[in-house]
Amino acid sequence: MFKNLFKKKTSENDPFILQPLEGQLLPIESVPDPVFSQKMMGDGFAIQPTKGTVVSPVDGKVISVFPTKHAVTLVDHNGREILIHVGMETVSLKGEGFTALIKDGQTVKKGQRLLEVDFELIKDKVPSIITPVVFTNLSDNEKIIHDEQGIRIS
Repeated sequence: MFKNLFKKKTSENDPFILQPLEGQLLPIESVPDPVFSQKMMGDGFAIQPTKGTVVSPVDGKVISVFPTKHAVTLVDHNGREILIHVGMETVSLKGEGFTALIKDGQTVKKGQRLLEVDFELIKDKVPSIITPVVFTNLSDNEKIIHDEQGIRIS
C-alpha cells in the first residue's frame, strides 16, 4: 500500500507529480475498466478517493474539461498530456455531482483546484469512484513510477 502523497512540491524542475485527489494510491491495473487497467490509453495510476477536491498534478494548461465535468485533460510544460477521469461510467451522470472550477485553455499550477466532486451523491450511481490518472502520450521509453518517494515519470 502506498502512503497518501497529497502534498505540494515547490520546485519548477520538480520531477514529482502531485496526487490529484486525496485517497489511496493504486496501480493503474486495479481500475475496474480494461481501457484503463490494460493501459490502452497510456500509463498512469489510480486513486480510491476520500475527498472530492481534484487538483492539478502538474503546472500546465487545461486542454479540455469534458461537458459532463467528469474528466479533465491537461498538458504539462514538457508536452505530456494527462487525463484525470473521475470514476467509472460517470459520463452517464451528465454533470450531476460535478463542479468545474477551470475552463478550456486556462493555465494551471500544481495543486490548483480543478473540480469539486460530490462522491456521496454519485458513489451509488456508478460502478466505481476509483479515479484513473493517465498520461496519454508518453514516449516508448517513459513509464510512471509510484513508490515511497512519490509519483514521477522515469
